[in-house]
Amino acid sequence: MNVGMLWLDDDAKRPFAEKVERAAEYYQQKYGRLPELCLVNPGMLAQKQHIGRLEVQPLRTVLPHHFWLGMRSS
Repeated sequence: MNVGMLWLDDDAKRPFAEKVERAAEYYQQKYGRLPELCLVNPGMLAQKQHIGRLEVQPLRTVLPHHFWLGMRSS
């Protein structure tokens, strides 16, 4: 993913999956489609997983509490 939307959610009380879902909902409202990919800091997620149809992957260059959402690069 080269271009995407960066989302910050540092609410310690909110579950991780809910944070991802909220970010994806906002992305859909803003861009008119659901994102395909969400990149997060490895401290938030150890290995790739799916939340709904969204693939969530760790990437060490993403800051903690940030979610980088977008479409896969071709």
